Amino acid sequence: MDNSASDISRRLAREAEAVCRHYLSNGRKQGHYWTVGDVDNTPGRSLYVRLTGPDSGPGAAGKWSDAATGEHGDLLDLIAANLRIATLADTLDEARRFLSLPRPEAVTPFRSRASRGSPKAARRLWAMGQPIAGTLAERYLAGRGLTRLGNLSCLRYHPSCFYWREDHPRTEPPERWPALLAKVSDADGKLTGLHRTWLDPEKARKAPVDPPRKAMGTLLGNGVRIGETEYVLVAGEGLETMLSLYLALPGLPVVAALSANHLAALQLPDTIQRLYIAADTDPAGLAAADDLGTRAWDAGIEVRRLAPRLGDFNDDLRAYGLVDLRAHLRPQLAPEDVPSSLDAGTG
Repeated sequence: MDNSASDISRRLAREAEAVCRHYLSNGRKQGHYWTVGDVDNTPGRSLYVRLTGPDSGPGAAGKWSDAATGEHGDLLDLIAANLRIATLADTLDEARRFLSLPRPEAVTPFRSRASRGSPKAARRLWAMGQPIAGTLAERYLAGRGLTRLGNLSCLRYHPSCFYWREDHPRTEPPERWPALLAKVSDADGKLTGLHRTWLDPEKARKAPVDPPRKAMGTLLGNGVRIGETEYVLVAGEGLETMLSLYLALPGLPVVAALSANHLAALQLPDTIQRLYIAADTDPAGLAAADDLGTRAWDAGIEVRRLAPRLGDFNDDLRAYGLVDLRAHLRPQLAPEDVPSSLDAGTG
């Protein structure tokens, strides 16, 4: 019988809800998540554990994150933090006890995967950026139909940002490309990471690298935020999708979670009463919108969907124009939000 750390982690993930009910008994199930205040089992909803999903990779069951502290990991990490266990060997013993597994004669050593970025590195890179007005980044966005964004505080431009290809030898210098930087922050506005889009300086399009976009820092639960969130929030996946909605609905705050998995896990401010979800039309986007909508609804938040006509709202903006996009959005809004959003952009 395989009794290694990776196997035990997978076994715990398959019993994620039972693990949560045992170690985090003061929490509760909200859709596909278990929410609680922290790893110490304090009542609240800052920490959330995914209860369903594949055994590994994006959206895996058992993955958890605490939006207040930035801590995250799998269920082995959660058990260790909850019981203040200092060693992996003792954590595995506790997990085996929970799973009713025998203890092996020898435990396979476990090495945690090194982080590919950190909030500290993101803050350093962000400090090196400059406003996008008059830069290649502004030209790139204009080519996507996104104009008059030069003063947005969540966007910056870096004229020579490192790019590491997946097969690039670490002993050699990285490539350098201009890049659009987008600030990823938590619900309180604290920078937790960055989203980078590398640009071709000659064509003002995405640079000819694969992938042309990467993120760094702590992303889970966070996003690129535009506007002050009080009682209403518009949430979606892609940066350009949400910039399109910011132009179309200038009176409403928006947040780009940057991927379907991160949209599903987006941390919602305690103050909001109505959530608009701008779901991409692919299966992953629709599933993420369902997960987020369920969590919000269970928390007593009114949930409304915003549906594009094409793949996403940036596709709509480029195909039909801003006036038409606003006309398409109007019947999808609550009546009380129409004057503050659509009418704010008609002047």
